[in-house]
Amino acid sequence: MIDARGGGLGRRAGVGAGGLGLTGVLIVLALQLLSGGKFEVPDGFDPSTAITAGSAPAPSSADEDSLAQFSGRVAADVQDVWTDVFKQSGESYRRAKIVRYSQAVSTDGCGNATSAVGPFYCPGDERVYLDMSFYRDMRTQLGATGDFAWAYVIAHELGHHVQNLTGTFDEVRKLEQDDPSVARGAQGTSVRTELQADCYAGVWAHAAYGFGQLEKGDLQEAITAAEAVGDDRLQSRSGSVRPDTFTHGTSAQRQHWFQVGYDSGKPSDCDTFSPGEI
Repeated sequence: MIDARGGGLGRRAGVGAGGLGLTGVLIVLALQLLSGGKFEVPDGFDPSTAITAGSAPAPSSADEDSLAQFSGRVAADVQDVWTDVFKQSGESYRRAKIVRYSQAVSTDGCGNATSAVGPFYCPGDERVYLDMSFYRDMRTQLGATGDFAWAYVIAHELGHHVQNLTGTFDEVRKLEQDDPSVARGAQGTSVRTELQADCYAGVWAHAAYGFGQLEKGDLQEAITAAEAVGDDRLQSRSGSVRPDTFTHGTSAQRQHWFQVGYDSGKPSDCDTFSPGEI
C-alpha cells in the first residue's frame, strides 16, 4: 500500500479535511470518474500543496496503522480472488495499486481530489485511493460499523478496477458520449455501473466465506454498509428524494446486488446492464 497522507511535517494538503459531504461524494464519484475520469479542482484547492503518491507520509496513530494494515490485507485478498477468476477464464488480472491518503491527493490519471471525495478508483492510473477518515465517517454518520463494512468499500472500489479491465468503463463512456442523458436517473448507466461493482464485492465475499475468512456478523456489516450509501437514504437526509438524480442506486438495490454476488460467487450473474429494471 502506498502511503500518500498529507499533514504533519510542515506539509498541508490544500483544502482542510472537514466534514464529509456524503451525497456529494456519490455524485462526484459517478459523474467525474465514470464519465471521463477527471476531477474538477474544488474551489480554493491549490494543486501545488497536494500530497502526491510517494511523498513522505504523515505521522500516524496505532489505530490508523492498524486500519492501514487491515486495508492492505483485504485489498490483497480481493485481488487474489480476481486473479483466480480471471485465470479460470484464460485471462490475466492486472493488480491495482492501493493508495492511502488524507486531506488531499494528486493522482496521475484523475487530477486532484480532497477528502470530500472519500475512497475512489481512478481508471486513468489503475489505483484505488482510500481516504482513511471515511472509515470513521461510516461509523459516525452512516451507522455502518465493523471491519467488514470497510472491507466492502475496498471490494467495491476494486470492483470498478475489474470493470476497467474488462472494458465496461469504455463501453459505458461510449454510451454516455453518444447520449449523455443515459447516465442519469434510477435506470441510468451510472447506477448500473455502481450496482455491478456492489455485486462484484459480493463475489469476493462469497470466496472469503468459502475460505472461512468471515466471522459471525461480517456479512450483515457489509449489507448494512451497502444500504447506508443508497441514493434514497442519503437524499432523505437532506429532505428530498429525487430518483431522476440517482447515481448509485437505492439502498434496496445496493443490498440486493451485493447479495446476488455473494449468493452465486459468479461474476456473470452481475449483469446489471441487461435491458429492463435493475
